Amino acid sequence: MSTEQPDVQDPPFRETLRELPPRVWIVSLGILVNRCGNFLPVFIVLYLTSQGYSPGAAGLVLGSAGLGNVLGSALGGYLADQLGRRWTIALSGVTTAALTAVIPVLDGLVMNIIVVGLVGAASQVYRPAAAALLTDSVTTNQQRVAAFAVFRFAMNLGAAAGGFLGGWLAANSYTELFLGNAAACLLFGVIAVLLLRDVPHRGSEEDGEDGSEAKEQGSYKLALADRRLRRFLLMTVIAELVYIQSTVGLPLHVTASGLSEADFGLLIGLNGVLVLVCELPIAGLVVKRRATHVLAWGNLATGVGLALTGFATDMIWLAATVVLWSLGEMMYSSVANAHLGGLSPAGMVGRYQGLYGAAFTLGTGVGPLIGAAIYAYNEWALWAAIGVAGVISAQLCLPGRRASAPPDTEGDGPRQRADEASA
Repeated sequence: MSTEQPDVQDPPFRETLRELPPRVWIVSLGILVNRCGNFLPVFIVLYLTSQGYSPGAAGLVLGSAGLGNVLGSALGGYLADQLGRRWTIALSGVTTAALTAVIPVLDGLVMNIIVVGLVGAASQVYRPAAAALLTDSVTTNQQRVAAFAVFRFAMNLGAAAGGFLGGWLAANSYTELFLGNAAACLLFGVIAVLLLRDVPHRGSEEDGEDGSEAKEQGSYKLALADRRLRRFLLMTVIAELVYIQSTVGLPLHVTASGLSEADFGLLIGLNGVLVLVCELPIAGLVVKRRATHVLAWGNLATGVGLALTGFATDMIWLAATVVLWSLGEMMYSSVANAHLGGLSPAGMVGRYQGLYGAAFTLGTGVGPLIGAAIYAYNEWALWAAIGVAGVISAQLCLPGRRASAPPDTEGDGPRQRADEASA
């Protein structure tokens, strides 16, 4: 049976959560710590302008971090499959800590661009490894969804706490802010070294028991030969182009409607609360559904919700649109990583997750530039583009007419891990 169809014999979602292996909780603890101290992306522009750099120069530094994010995701996917999940996470944490700690003593725009770009790369290396480790640790579709739901809950909780903590540290000293960031990254690396152990890769019958042959043969070229993966990556880029407009089109529309920055903060706060409180229950509701359909409905709700922003001019209607696109975000996020884990061949889970991370960061990186340019041309052109892109991303979630499996298999052949056959 394909990983697209959940096993109807799966236990209740709450029971699945309770029975998740310790590795899932350890990785989630690590990401909670990491996100609590993830201050640099939020405060780097404010820090640089406080040091006398122009907003344009600060934007260049932030752009270097975005480029680093894309490269770091790709590198992390490679290292996760070659070096191992545990040591890739540790390397990411230690390297990010060292680079972040030196930012307060940097002198000159060029050095800031180089170091912050390297921080952007190093800080993303762990992501494919963590996602691959979660995928390795479970055997069914429901367990994968539960594992990634816990991971995202920890990430969102850490981000919420980090916003308050970062603001307090920045008000006292930016040096303390970056040292705190470095300490959190270092602690994440220590947690990986002391508490995590890699799971032996489950190869096919044609590979060794640890999937060593698949590991040797795996490459990004081979991964990109998978039509299902290419379709998933294109969907991801478009979906993130749409979602990131919540930080571009939405604030511009809020101020154009005569509302304040504080009102925009309330709307974003509403999204944060909804995701933190509702995403785990929503994961439990959608886990029995076909993953491609959940992804499609999630992207459609996100696109429609953000497109309707153009018609809302008061807080009540704007809040209603936030609820709609937040629902779409939660549906999509609940199953995206888990669905990709079910598509990944033995020995290439890290590379698949690395490409997903690269596509994700590419969409969020260029999305603000595209959104701002369209908005400057015509506001309604942006809302129309968001609606169309939402429909396209939803369509891309559904299987194409051409077969999604390689010619020598029909979805469940040797390229899929044997213990996922019932997922």
